[in-house]
Amino acid sequence: MNKSNSLDPEPFLSLNLGFLLFIPLEISPVGLSFGIITVLILLFFSALISSSEVAFFSLTINDLERITQENSKATERILKLKEQPRSLLATILISNNFINIAIVIVSEYLLRFLLTVETCNSWLAGLPDPLSGLISGRILYFLITVVGVTFLLVLFGEVAPKIYAKINNVSLARFMAGKLLFLMRIFRPVSSLLIRGTNVIEKRLSGRTASGNLTSREDIDQAIELTVKDDMHGDKEIDILKGIVKFGDISVKQIMRSRVDVVSIDFRTNYRELLNVVRNAGYSRIPVYDEDLDNITGILYVKDLLEHLDEESDYEWQELIETNVLYVPEAKKIDDLLREFQKERMHMAIVVDEFGGSSGIVTLEDIMEEVIGEIKDEFDDQVEVEYRKLDDFNYIFEGKTLLNDVCRVIGVDTTTFDEIKGDADSVAGLILEIVGQIPKREYELQYDDYRFKIISVDDRRIKQIQITLPPS
Repeated sequence: MNKSNSLDPEPFLSLNLGFLLFIPLEISPVGLSFGIITVLILLFFSALISSSEVAFFSLTINDLERITQENSKATERILKLKEQPRSLLATILISNNFINIAIVIVSEYLLRFLLTVETCNSWLAGLPDPLSGLISGRILYFLITVVGVTFLLVLFGEVAPKIYAKINNVSLARFMAGKLLFLMRIFRPVSSLLIRGTNVIEKRLSGRTASGNLTSREDIDQAIELTVKDDMHGDKEIDILKGIVKFGDISVKQIMRSRVDVVSIDFRTNYRELLNVVRNAGYSRIPVYDEDLDNITGILYVKDLLEHLDEESDYEWQELIETNVLYVPEAKKIDDLLREFQKERMHMAIVVDEFGGSSGIVTLEDIMEEVIGEIKDEFDDQVEVEYRKLDDFNYIFEGKTLLNDVCRVIGVDTTTFDEIKGDADSVAGLILEIVGQIPKREYELQYDDYRFKIISVDDRRIKQIQITLPPS
């Protein structure tokens, strides 16, 4: 036996790899065919998973509305996946990585028999000496293996499928919805760890970004105050410019009229009762619901009643209801909502929470007031923000008052309580976020130089809160 061959590390390494992977070191024609078919099937699965990412995340609002009208099982699956974008993306990435790793392993195993180092050496033997000296058979084998497998993965597993998915996103989303839900259940433990890790990173990065944006916002506010002329209209111009700067950061939930304050009409109300509600409310648009405010059937435009003021109580006013209702989530930014109002030519939207229930309403007027300040018309006899000013440093607010309105009244920046408000949008919600329970009357708490005192409370909610400002 040749001594040098007995000490060659390559057979020893192959033997150990074959033992560890439980793969035979020789392959029959049938096994070779099976391996090629396996690679093709894995490439097909990789293409499906890769294209799913583009298909789901390129669905527009119009696509989703069109899908929702179909009312099928595929539609329910698509909407369920769209409600969990992070889990969906994590599942796609995990599945695609597993498949690509399998493709690499099987491809390398096949190429070990289809293309050997000896074959590469024989190809290099015909080259001139300077070229053959620069590259060995082993390097050529490695380059062919890496480039070949990479080409297959990129072209057939990534680029081509994603181009197809961009054009046929709806049909592909229908086809893959059920399969992705199945994969999501399988990979839930792994995807949960991945999502938690990314959330930690995102919070740290967003914290730094938020502090950077805060400094930038303060700089912009200072620049506005320095550049605006100090005349009788200067303060109003400053408020408008500051409102424009922060316009894109305000969510619908921060400006909406909450559910308890919404004037609405039951679908079964008789006509005379309806007219009384309209006269007392003084609004031009009133939501109409069936049994419960969570089931809004449409919007009644008061102008449509003008021709029917003399009708009897049994008049079927329900025929006048406009069923084209715009629903928006609480987290939607008001600059996006303004564009949607312009596109749909509407002035009112129903705000829904994460469970699909009605949280309240938001109007075009609410959006405009964030920039130009409060708008009053001939029907606005009552003050929008209910509060009492005891002196220059003490105010009493209703618990339901939005934090944005509180900040405007007491003259501080609307970001003053962002660090402690959590998900709260009202001053009562701010207290509940800090305390964790409904506090008793006369309870006090301190944040920075601001003091909050509970003036009135019952078993269900905080009614009134006194805010004391810092002496400065």
